[in-house]
Amino acid sequence: MLLDSGLIMIADTRTNAGVDDISSYRKLHVLADTPERSIFAASAGNLSTTQMAISLLREGVPPTDGEAIGPDELLPTIAEPTTMFRAAQLVGDAVKFANDTVGRALAPLKISASSSIILGGRIGNQPPSLYLIYSAGNFIECKPDVPFFQIGETKYGRPILDRVVSGHTPLAEAVKIAFLSFDASIRSNLAVGLPLDMVVLPSHVGSRPFQRRIEVNDPYYNDLSMRWGDLLNDAAQAIPDPPFMPDLI
Repeated sequence: MLLDSGLIMIADTRTNAGVDDISSYRKLHVLADTPERSIFAASAGNLSTTQMAISLLREGVPPTDGEAIGPDELLPTIAEPTTMFRAAQLVGDAVKFANDTVGRALAPLKISASSSIILGGRIGNQPPSLYLIYSAGNFIECKPDVPFFQIGETKYGRPILDRVVSGHTPLAEAVKIAFLSFDASIRSNLAVGLPLDMVVLPSHVGSRPFQRRIEVNDPYYNDLSMRWGDLLNDAAQAIPDPPFMPDLI
């Protein structure tokens, strides 16, 4: 979420290659965390592709146009862009290179190598920004009309975001709504699960990011999930039954 009050990024940790191969991997990555540069990436899709893209951003991103690299030429890393827009371009190049490279290896096996990344953060005194990078390397920037992006499993958790979140939502309330969104996905899809990794970056200049992992036994998250279930049941009971239904008993 990109709000007036700051930036929020949350990712679950469950990956699967089928119902009998479920694992836990971090999907929220710290690309840079210094007083001058706070950059984070949330990944979804083929795990080998996303891991390659993240590693390239730290080690150096090769050119995507096939140009030869000189023996003394240094490849660009995430430490170099001077704006978040330039950082999004570099991440797009890394995602495209990783998708193309892994894709060629997996194509004969008919396995998708597709991956995508949400990039968020701040460089210097610029306000926080948020980008969605697609598997082809192209990207879009988050704008106030719809102040959030989702990747991965999106359909179960989106309705509450559409109904409740706006650009003016305070950070603490937005984190609560984000947890409710994840709770809906976790309830309905085995491919989404705790722990959750979270980073919050307030919008005012000089603020530092706050990071937290929500474990399976987190008391606040579990209380939120229980309360939300009870409130949904109460709301369903409070709404009148359809008056046009005949008495079938």
